[in-house]
Amino acid sequence: MTDELEEIKREKLNELRSRDESDSTDESESGTLSDPVSIDGKAELSDITTDHDVVLVDFYADWCGPCQMLEPVVETVAAETAATVAKIDVDANQELAAEYGVRGVPTLLLFADGEPVDRLVGMQDEAQLRSVIAEYA
Repeated sequence: MTDELEEIKREKLNELRSRDESDSTDESESGTLSDPVSIDGKAELSDITTDHDVVLVDFYADWCGPCQMLEPVVETVAAETAATVAKIDVDANQELAAEYGVRGVPTLLLFADGEPVDRLVGMQDEAQLRSVIAEYA
């Protein structure tokens, strides 16, 4: 019985390890991240906008209904477009939000070659986000 339990433990451990490896936010061949990246601070935002050609930054708040509705759209855009997607919690990063003129959430900023090039405020549909990204990708 003990040997059987040990074998089950080994199998579960291997399964968890392989799941962790496949769920990690690896960069794809195009150099974009397939999952949104949480940003905490100006230095992290600067790094990601410098390291990636096209970055869609989602300024959001946990208490915001439209932000919660936008989240699955943003995740799909991250997985299926050439843009890297970054998420910034405005409550935790008030100075950063103010620096970029975020007055309401959700606000999406598109960076191309390290510079902000477009701004979308409010709930956006996937087609709109894909269209804006396609202009710069």
